[in-house]
Amino acid sequence: MATEVTVSELAEAIANRGFVLDVREDHEWQDGHVPNALHIPMNDVPNRLGELDDGARIFVICRSGARSLTIANYLESEGFDVVSVAGGTQGWVDSGRELSMEPSI
Repeated sequence: MATEVTVSELAEAIANRGFVLDVREDHEWQDGHVPNALHIPMNDVPNRLGELDDGARIFVICRSGARSLTIANYLESEGFDVVSVAGGTQGWVDSGRELSMEPSI
């Protein structure tokens, strides 16, 4: 079972160029996302594993933490070093952090 991290731990990872995977749907992404994230909707992840950085820890985020935990468990079973962000994008916003409107990396 994948480990969960806090939005504060995610913020630290982003500051250190951590690899963030946002698995929300397109319309959710367009409403704003954590900085420097790669956007791959949840259902597309199995077909796009080649886009993931398999040499770095992957911080998976969704809206509230449920989908990200599902994908984190899947990626862990595929051999990736991965954690899920507890509270998701909503937790990021609730902590007073800003969302980015930039395109996916």
